[in-house]
Amino acid sequence: MRLGYVVPEFPSQTHAFFWREIEALRAQGVEVQLISTRRPPAAACRHEFAPAAIRETFYLFPPGARVLRALPGPARVRATRRYFAALTPEKGAAALRRYALLLPALSLAEYARRQRLDHVHVHSCADAAHVAALCHQLGGPSFSLTLHGDLSVYGRDHQIKMQQASFVAAVGSHLLQQVVDQARVPKERVHVSCMGVDLTRLVDLGGDRSVVAGKLHIVTVARLNAMKGHVHALAAVRRAVDAGLDVHYTIAGEGENRATIEARIRALGLERRVTLAGTLSEGEVFALLGRADAFVLPSVGAGEAWPVSVMEAMGGGLPVVSSIIGATPEMITSGTDGILVAQGDESALADALIHLARDVDARRSLGAEGRVTAQRRFDVRVTAGRLADEVRAAVSTASSARSA
Repeated sequence: MRLGYVVPEFPSQTHAFFWREIEALRAQGVEVQLISTRRPPAAACRHEFAPAAIRETFYLFPPGARVLRALPGPARVRATRRYFAALTPEKGAAALRRYALLLPALSLAEYARRQRLDHVHVHSCADAAHVAALCHQLGGPSFSLTLHGDLSVYGRDHQIKMQQASFVAAVGSHLLQQVVDQARVPKERVHVSCMGVDLTRLVDLGGDRSVVAGKLHIVTVARLNAMKGHVHALAAVRRAVDAGLDVHYTIAGEGENRATIEARIRALGLERRVTLAGTLSEGEVFALLGRADAFVLPSVGAGEAWPVSVMEAMGGGLPVVSSIIGATPEMITSGTDGILVAQGDESALADALIHLARDVDARRSLGAEGRVTAQRRFDVRVTAGRLADEVRAAVSTASSARSA
């Protein structure tokens, strides 16, 4: 099976989990052809796999002269006109930008023909989904989509994008319901999925982790964005320190909210208690998880789905404290393999940190149970296998339809 695997602006710093899935698919006999919308900036990805990923990836934009070979006949022209006519009306630059999606769609159609792709899977429900749908209208292969966050984050006209998709993988039951209710996709064509983690690299983490009552090193790995809720974790750290505990907080990641976080650290008097580690490679993140005592995900609002950082922390044997957001209630059984708190509840966050700092046995138990959960549910070999099975079924159905 030859699979076109589409990720917008691949690779970037947050794309390590895509690379893991690609490797797992290839290990299961799938020929994966990497496709992306456009080449990212040179410094967009610090992970070791980045140079190899860039060499392998076919970028749809800017399109080359080969797209002329994919120019459609009259029937396909009518099909694309119907597609654009069904979309929400736009004017001016917005309308031109929409019609410009036809160029990468032609590029994808030509590449799919040249590489004899059986199917295209798109890890996005934004413009890249339009490109795959238009490619299909132009005679390209069957396609499918993964929704990684709330539909509202990915624009509009989702019903049109998803209408001819073989299936939609929703990262969490809450997203499955959005696809069914808002995009009107039949439930049998939507399934809950997640991007797994490489447990072989996590299983040995924490072997030299020191566990000292009254002392706690917590970690958050997330871009510095307001919705990640770092300020709430900082407030909880302040309360834990005021309770007489030795707490240190390391934040890995970069982003537009750095100045706000730095100001909050100063306002709370936590300069000696907080480390802003900046952007880290995957190996550096794993080393950090190996040294930490607990992991915190204090996210708020929309946009979070099935957090990879939580799966990695659980796989590394760390007790996880997470806000109730996205699919975290599906990932964590609070009090058994982690702790869940309401979004923005700084008192509950502080109580959880104080509990973990004081109760070494609880720390060990939650970490051990979290690791068991990760091994049972989050192994990338299992999650990639499910995607491969769905794609094979889609290819078989498309082949039968063509024969008929």
